[in-house]
Amino acid sequence: MTQVEMKDTGSRYLNRDLSWIEFNWRVLQEAQDPLTPLLERAKFLSIVSSNLDEFMSVRVAGIQDQIRAGYSKKDFTGYTPAGLYKRLISRVDKMVSAQYRTYREISRLLVKEHIQLLKYDDLNATQCKSMESYYHDIIFPVLTPMAVDQSRPFPLVHTQFVYLAVVLKKEGDRPEEEPYFAIVQIPSNLARFVKLPLHSNSKKQAYILIEELIKHHIQTLFSGYIPLAVHEFRVTRNADLTIDEEGAEDLLEEIEKELRKRRWGAPVRLEVQKGFHPYALELLQEEFEIPDAIFEIDGPLDLTFLRHFTGAVKGNPKLRYPQDDPPYPREFEGHDDFFEVLRERDVLMYHPYECFDALTDFIVQASEDVQVMAIKMTLYRVSGNSPLIQALADAAESGKQVTVVVELKARFDEERNIAWARKLEKAGCHVVYGLVGLKTHAKILLIVRQEGKDLKRYVHVGTGNYNDSTARLYTDIGLFTTHPAIGEDASELFNLMTGYSAVQDWQAITLAPDNMRTKLEELIDRETEHAKAGRPSRIIAKMNSLSSQDIVDDLYAASQQGVYIDLIIRGVCCLRPGVENLSERITVRSIVDRFLEHSRIYYFENGGQPEIWLSSADWMTRNLTRRIELMCPVYDERARSIVIQILRLSLEDNVKAKQLMPNGKYESIANDLPSCRSQFAAMDIKMWKKDQSPTSI
Repeated sequence: MTQVEMKDTGSRYLNRDLSWIEFNWRVLQEAQDPLTPLLERAKFLSIVSSNLDEFMSVRVAGIQDQIRAGYSKKDFTGYTPAGLYKRLISRVDKMVSAQYRTYREISRLLVKEHIQLLKYDDLNATQCKSMESYYHDIIFPVLTPMAVDQSRPFPLVHTQFVYLAVVLKKEGDRPEEEPYFAIVQIPSNLARFVKLPLHSNSKKQAYILIEELIKHHIQTLFSGYIPLAVHEFRVTRNADLTIDEEGAEDLLEEIEKELRKRRWGAPVRLEVQKGFHPYALELLQEEFEIPDAIFEIDGPLDLTFLRHFTGAVKGNPKLRYPQDDPPYPREFEGHDDFFEVLRERDVLMYHPYECFDALTDFIVQASEDVQVMAIKMTLYRVSGNSPLIQALADAAESGKQVTVVVELKARFDEERNIAWARKLEKAGCHVVYGLVGLKTHAKILLIVRQEGKDLKRYVHVGTGNYNDSTARLYTDIGLFTTHPAIGEDASELFNLMTGYSAVQDWQAITLAPDNMRTKLEELIDRETEHAKAGRPSRIIAKMNSLSSQDIVDDLYAASQQGVYIDLIIRGVCCLRPGVENLSERITVRSIVDRFLEHSRIYYFENGGQPEIWLSSADWMTRNLTRRIELMCPVYDERARSIVIQILRLSLEDNVKAKQLMPNGKYESIANDLPSCRSQFAAMDIKMWKKDQSPTSI
């Protein structure tokens, strides 16, 4: 692309939030792809909705706050808050319309597969009788109609719950009299859909949403009144927490208090069912003070229910991705002693293609091993029934020194993490909530073991959370190592997080916000010097997001000096690639497929002696300045060769990978090379986990 064309787009940078919109479009494209199994397409629609919920409640809410505060300064991509907000709402509106067109298409295709989501009028006599009983026995007792009038103010409407707006008149009222208004919350503690009875020999599966049942029976809640209209609506509120950590005597209690306030966050978005009654809409607009972020929905509100719906549907395996049981890492197979294996070599695991259970088993063994003196670990997001928590609790109860750094501020997981923190403390673990003003996002486990006269450190570092559920859905790398320098750094890191220790010089790892930004600048500059001297130089960086202006500028400068840079970025990217005299040596690709690409891998050619780093950090300002993040070198040759194979697969993907163009749009990669779908290829573990693999790309 020429410089003139770049000028037409307005900036040498792409805007972070508009780039995120492009990412969610790529998720939506998976739902639209006829080659994606049908129930998986429905699941991708659910992901589009949950992504949008978080985006509106955090990013868009923040922009609204700036507008209300009168902030009008342009960001580094050239947008004022007001200008950006207007464009975002327009793009979201188009996305939602496309999402629901896709929903209707998928619904039609499901009917052909004998799977139906019915309206009440579609039910036969048997089904009506069954749903009458279900409504009166299960649903009706938990419903609470809430009238709105002079004596009863507007009730609290919880964020992201579906409600019914009911417009009524009294029997005998004249037509010109102002109607009555009430709302009814769709119970969130009941399943959103109900399976309908069918003939015993029927191959069909039929379901109905519970709001359909409530709407049909709305008269049971308002005897003496005539319903004029019953429509669904949903409000999204600002979900950001404002916590004064320095002034909080007990951070856990302060966060619990802020979580209760989240229910009262300022309204950000209003979704209403198509054909919504104008009187009800006027009342809602007045109550929520939302002038423009109002979305009319042609279909069921809140498609996140599709995730559970696709799980409830039975049979017909062709409608889903094949069910794979990830194998146990071959390095540990046939061995009862993890410590013995790790004394011989480092072990690298690639999830979800290898079983996460190995990490849990390692901690369980450590909790039972009499020679283990201490276990230290960071926890950012853990599953609802995490076996790791029980293993850590068992270790503490057996008398071991167990220290857990729990991040209470992990957005939308705060309540779960508070519950885990209390359980661990009760078991006797030392629980630390991290450093004031910083989120602890690093993923690291340290086990200290007495071996003869010496203490030996066993370390695991990961690119993703210690979460057994997401480890089946996210691509992440975990490295087990006994390298002395990494072990000593791990001890220093935990001392820093739990005490007053100040590390003067890291031997191996790099830490944010301490020295990671500086280290990345040094690594990029070193590639530039190699390129200028005619030595091999290349950067390959795989991450979730790139939005740091400083890092983008460093990459631009390296490209201009001859460094070839391949970026594999799933989501946000503020760098504009392929621009003449700026970024012509930089490519950016994104892979959206069955699993969520989550691993952070950084490769530097280094004049023919490559360095590889695994990290918890994306290249975003928040990661480099406001979080405790870790970047760890991979020293073991066999582990390095595995990482190189993983990067190679990503670079060769020409099925699901899309390339970022200079105009900010993504296009499919068209080439004459053999078809490669990196995630499916990675399932052939023998291919990327070879004993003899290249040490350079």
